[in-house]
Formats: sequence, C-alpha cells, structure tokens
Amino acid sequence: MGDTRYDVVGIGNAIVDIIGRCDDAFLSKHDLAKGFMRLIDARQADSLYGIMGPAIERSGGSAANTIAGVSSFGGNGGFIGRVADDQFGKVFAHDIRAIGVSYDTAPARNGAPTALCLIFVTPDGERTMNTFLGASTELGTGEVDAKMIEAASVLYLEGYLFDKPEAKQAFHTATAIAARAGRKTALTLSDAFCVDRHRDDFRKLVRDGVDVLFANETEITALYEVNTFEKAAAAVRGECEIAVLTRSEEGSVIVTANETITVKAEPVDQVVDVTGAGDLYAAGFLFGLTRSLDLAACGRLGSLAAAEAISHIGARPEKPLDQLARDAGLIT
Repeated sequence: MGDTRYDVVGIGNAIVDIIGRCDDAFLSKHDLAKGFMRLIDARQADSLYGIMGPAIERSGGSAANTIAGVSSFGGNGGFIGRVADDQFGKVFAHDIRAIGVSYDTAPARNGAPTALCLIFVTPDGERTMNTFLGASTELGTGEVDAKMIEAASVLYLEGYLFDKPEAKQAFHTATAIAARAGRKTALTLSDAFCVDRHRDDFRKLVRDGVDVLFANETEITALYEVNTFEKAAAAVRGECEIAVLTRSEEGSVIVTANETITVKAEPVDQVVDVTGAGDLYAAGFLFGLTRSLDLAACGRLGSLAAAEAISHIGARPEKPLDQLARDAGLIT
C-alpha cells in the first residue's frame, strides 16, 4: 500500500471505560436495556458510577480499541480523539501511548470533561454500556491530523462519533485527505441506534467515501431497513469495495462485488465479556489487509482477535495478538 509510517490511523471517541459486573436483576431494577449502548449526561454518569460495584478503569473507545489491537498484532497505529485537560484525559493519553499507539491530539482546556463509558457486564458476558460522550464529541476539523492520515495505509472511522455536525465535518475532511493520498478508508457502523440516527448520511458515506465497511448483523439490517441478514448482505454488495459483516458465534461474512466469504468464529472456552469483540475483529482484519493477506485470512485474524477479547473482562487484548496469530499459522 505504498510507503507508510502507520498501518491504521483511527478517528473516534476518546473514552475512559469503567467496567463492573452485575446481574440481570440489577439491569431491570435500573431500567438498563441489556446489550445496548445508550447516551447519558454528566448527572446520569455520576449516579450510575455511584451504584456500581468494584470496577476497572482503563482507556477505551471503539476505534481506540481497534488501534490498540492493531498495535498488539505488531502493527503501527495512530489515533485521533479529543479529551479534556483533566485526570481522566491523562489516564486515556497515558494508556494508549503505553501500548505503542501514536496519540498527539492536544487536550482541550475548555469545554466538557473527558468522556466516560460505564459498562455493566452480566454473567453471560453481555455488556450494557452507558456513555457520557463529553469532550470526545467536540472533535472538529482542527484536530484532524492531515500528516498522520496521509502516512497511514488505512483511515478507520468510528460511527459513534457521527452525532455532532463538527465531528461529521471532521469525518468528511479526513476521508478527503485519505482519498487524495491514495489511502483506504474504513468505517464501522458502531451501533444500530447510531445507524437509525444517521442512516442516510451513512449510506452516502459508504457509497462515496468508504472502501471497507464493518457492521454486525443488527447494524447492517438497520442500514438497509430489511428484516434478514441475507437481504442486507445482498443490499451492501457493490456499495463499497469490501463489507465485513460479523454474526457473533456464527462467525463473519465478507462481501465483495464478486464473492462472498464465510469465516467461522474462533472457539472460546468461556465467554466472559463481549465488550470490544467487534473492535478487535476489525483490528485483525485491517492488520491482515495492510499485510496484503487474502480476505479469508484477514477474517481469521479478526476472529482470532475477537475470541481473545471476549475471554476476559475489558475490550483491550490481554495476550499478545501477534503471538496468537503466529501460533495459529496466520502470520510468520
């Protein structure tokens, strides 16, 4: 893909994850829709934090998790995302840099505090996310690092960031920079509710500015307003170069204009927490793509990374993904 410093550069919400366990009764008591992400305000964040049990606090955000996965595979990753000049902002910056990701976005001295995501994990591994987007949504074109994007094989965009006009414009600016530099652009749809909010814009972006689309079954059927996965897969064919559609334990389906490739899910002994499974799948797939592997091998790397992610609490890999990939014979 040419002479590049970075394999993948992501643009997304810079969030500190606060992860705790709970049971289904807790979710019902507090009217939390199991398995979904909802947006909350600062007051709700304080309230939920107060009723959480013991929790783990670490840097997160969907695209940031993907770039962390790319780094764990041995790739070079960069991230663009806005935090505030506060304690959680320092936590985010330290964590992502400590795993080898380039992160140069200056912290904001004015505006909302750093974003938080309170994640409740039930015994079946399902995660229910309550996200205060804070400073992350105030990202604008001023934070788009043209030199970083030009130096990346792939620009990776997080659909969650699409809610505010400034962030939407930042996306369009970034895709234009990538296109002029001859780089690929990838987009993850992030969430079915996110798709419902931005369906027309997303469909236009997929047609006009995206080379690689990532979506799960719920998101892709929502995008094309159809009631079966098969209809959605047919609708997305030819809309972009590659559509990567994940189906949890059923594996994934990779759709191009001329072929459909089915990839099995990697087996796991126990599903502990599905937080970040899609993010890490995207990391494996994109890492494989930047190494010019065939699409089936890219999908297997994605499945491998997703399986590692769901085997423990939290969305970041705990085992080195490059070693797992070598053990599986996927990379040398």
